[in-house]
Amino acid sequence: MQNPVNINITGIQHIGIPVTDIQNSQTFYTRLGFANVMEAGFGPEGERGTCIMMKRGNMVIELYQLPEKDLAEIRSRKNGHIDHVAFDMPDIDAAYAALKEAGLNILEPEPVFLQFWDKGCKYFNITGPDGERLEFNQIL
Repeated sequence: MQNPVNINITGIQHIGIPVTDIQNSQTFYTRLGFANVMEAGFGPEGERGTCIMMKRGNMVIELYQLPEKDLAEIRSRKNGHIDHVAFDMPDIDAAYAALKEAGLNILEPEPVFLQFWDKGCKYFNITGPDGERLEFNQIL
């Protein structure tokens, strides 16, 4: 058995769910007591997607709709799909260095900045043994 990687995971930050109609999904989660606490676009101009963070208590669900050209894969599913689990990190750069040194499969060449939340966030993903995506995220 390999030694554990020394990183400071403080909790599950959010669960990301790809959706085909973001307004319909927002309405659904609002009925379950979640509130839209942040909405932002992502991706290059002309191919922008939309992300909405829905929060209830200390739970956050990220609903995101890809650009129209990328929706076919999501629409072809016969059931729901959780895209990733995101962990809160107090120091994203230290976590990145520790996971890289441990030889884990990191998907990004460095932590990625997004203009989400008030001051932005930085994240990166690794894959688990069955291809599941685990995101490490620091809200700045």
